[in-house]
Amino acid sequence: MTRSVLDPDERTVGEWIETAGRFVTSFLGDLDDAPAVGPALPAALAHRLGQPPPAAPGRFEDLLATFGEAAGHAMSTAGPRFFAYVPGGGLMSSAIAEMLARAVNRQTAVAWAAPGLVTLEQGVLRWLCAEFGLPEGSSGVITTGASMGTLSVVVAARHRHLGEEFGDGVLYVSDHTHFCVAKAARIAGLRHVRVVPSTAELTMDVPAVARMIARDRAAGLRPFLVVGNAGTTSTGAVDRLDDLAALARREDLWLHVDGAYGGFFQLTRRGRDLFTGIGEADSVTLDPHKGLFLPYGTGVLLVRDLAALRAAHAEDAPYLTGDDAVLPNYGDLGAELTREFRGLRLWLPLHLHGVDAFRATLDEMLDLAAHAHEVLRETPGVAAPWPPPLSTAVFRSVDGNEATRRLLERVHAANTVSLSATTVHERTMIRMCLLSHRSHQVHVDEALDLVRAAASGQDFGSSSSRPPAAQI
Repeated sequence: MTRSVLDPDERTVGEWIETAGRFVTSFLGDLDDAPAVGPALPAALAHRLGQPPPAAPGRFEDLLATFGEAAGHAMSTAGPRFFAYVPGGGLMSSAIAEMLARAVNRQTAVAWAAPGLVTLEQGVLRWLCAEFGLPEGSSGVITTGASMGTLSVVVAARHRHLGEEFGDGVLYVSDHTHFCVAKAARIAGLRHVRVVPSTAELTMDVPAVARMIARDRAAGLRPFLVVGNAGTTSTGAVDRLDDLAALARREDLWLHVDGAYGGFFQLTRRGRDLFTGIGEADSVTLDPHKGLFLPYGTGVLLVRDLAALRAAHAEDAPYLTGDDAVLPNYGDLGAELTREFRGLRLWLPLHLHGVDAFRATLDEMLDLAAHAHEVLRETPGVAAPWPPPLSTAVFRSVDGNEATRRLLERVHAANTVSLSATTVHERTMIRMCLLSHRSHQVHVDEALDLVRAAASGQDFGSSSSRPPAAQI
């Protein structure tokens, strides 16, 4: 058999996989003791890492070592003490699933090219629709993240409610809605994004939305989309989704629920109680790389009516001659055309570990956040104003914004945990977000001990390796 120089023999492939496996197991074994942030990237190493590829072949072991060196100069996002932003745990079963999917290299933008794999992916999506209370016939698409799903939603809602002339369209978000919605609106050519004030509980003020809609209609504009939050990024606040659903029905608006951070708490009893009304949504975005602990790069968009996505995105070409009357063509449901098989990164972990393991882990995250809040509430010099609705405990120094920033710097100077900052009603707040399957009470208590010590004025040294805090 003639073999390409780019196609190694079976023995070599096996050796590469074995070497990579040793790298992974060593990495996992070191996670618990890893610093929160690796050392600053030296200029000499940055120069070496940025070199162009050579003409001659390299050694797999040497290249893997270079990758490991580069990966060490980073935040320890896979570690058990990463509580900043929204953690992504990085389930190994999902990482292995991704390797398998990439190895078989199937195209799933059109169902007829890989009907078995699309069927497998659809099984996961139908299960999710049922978990969220969406009606029979609902479906969705697995994306690279909730931001891409949000863009598809904005385009689909625009197409359904506004048609081709949409300059007078208006959508409504709260002052805690993730900025991906405004970004999607800008990409979609929509100029009118209304920011609705929040209540004292940091949820969207539904009567205020109704008043804004009435004013916009009176001004000759066309309201068409309202976005509710199933867990805001800053604090985990959950909007009154049932009230928003009633408003959307009354005003003939598309209701979208952003569940990128908090949506998968729907798998728990407490989450379902908080998310009453989510089954009335026209669409829901989720990030399995958050709430199902998968590696970064996996989102889900669920929709009540798949035809609305298809009508807004589908095009045809003379060289696409196949057809499947039952399965959806994922290339018709969003901006992406060429598409790898994404379903295995969800299907394998869910079937391998069982759904109850995910439910239990999400419940643990809720318990840990409640524990953190109680400890913070009793910590001298610290204010913890809101009990966490989900898994994010928020606190600040009682001495104001600058003191809160210094408190975060002192905690980070120990370089053992990662927290992050945000702003709520012009107050700087520190966030402790618990959403990694590797985080347990021992790790949370270590972080709380640091906060207590830092709040008492203890100094842990320099944190110069850490990048500036920002909200993602």
